[in-house]
Amino acid sequence: MEFDELVEFVSEEHARLMKYYGFEDKEDITYPMMLKVMEELGELSEAILHKRSLQRNEKLNSKKVELEGEFVDVILTTLLLAECFDVDIRNELKKKIEKIKKRNY
Repeated sequence: MEFDELVEFVSEEHARLMKYYGFEDKEDITYPMMLKVMEELGELSEAILHKRSLQRNEKLNSKKVELEGEFVDVILTTLLLAECFDVDIRNELKKKIEKIKKRNY
């Protein structure tokens, strides 16, 4: 998938969610979307613990965990939250990457 396709999908999905939940203003969906990011981060954390066998036995045996999908969920919901604030994610990624490249480790 090309990055432009991802950005377009996020914009379309944001509009679809606004309509689905009956929100008229981007600000209205900000808090629910923020909570969704937190939920997805929790699911990713659980999947990582599961993958490293650091869960209780009943959790380890109870379900198959798709770690890759959890990473995608976090990325998509974070991008949807950024859409609430009209963040130019492409520009901000470029700026952040340039800043990281200049770090001395």
